[in-house]
Amino acid sequence: MNAVVCPRLTVADYLAGERDAELRHEYENGFVRAMTGTSRAHNSIAMNVAAVLHSHLRGSPCRVHVSDVKVHVDLADDQRFYYPDVLVDCGSGGDAYVASAPKLVVEVLSASTERRDRAEKAQGYRRLPTLAEYVLIAQDVRRVEVYRRSEGWEFERTIDSAATPVRFESLGLELTLDAIYEGLELPADPGDSPKPVHGSPGSAG
Repeated sequence: MNAVVCPRLTVADYLAGERDAELRHEYENGFVRAMTGTSRAHNSIAMNVAAVLHSHLRGSPCRVHVSDVKVHVDLADDQRFYYPDVLVDCGSGGDAYVASAPKLVVEVLSASTERRDRAEKAQGYRRLPTLAEYVLIAQDVRRVEVYRRSEGWEFERTIDSAATPVRFESLGLELTLDAIYEGLELPADPGDSPKPVHGSPGSAG
């Protein structure tokens, strides 16, 4: 999602305003960002992934959300609320607008959001005690990166030339690039090294 910085707010004011707001906002320690629209490719990728996840998780206690449910990074010195592009929440109860036990978070990269997805958001998500995997999906080439807590947040990269599917280990699911990019004609990844998420792999637990 693209964002526009707005004036500083308390957590209480942010949550109260967000429930009635026509435009969604993300929150980082007092600063809020208004979320703007996405490209058709971005939306298609998110919906493709969500559809497969929804089918795979049917009958389980986990639920799939697309863009409109918040994740709360809740630490004494660090209060953040983000709207992931795709979210798997395996908790129950709590705030109806906030995921209580996020297990997997997916962000679709764009030119305007990639830096935050790899830096501030990555650092925040990795501090969620229930999060097992963080996934970054390119929308200009066929490339997916999966970061796993079980592997010290090192990433596994799947590109167009790879024969193996994308593995969501936390959900027991393998997903092909064709399924992720269904309906889109994108070039193969040139194989250049991606810019991994910022911070040391083990710094977030």
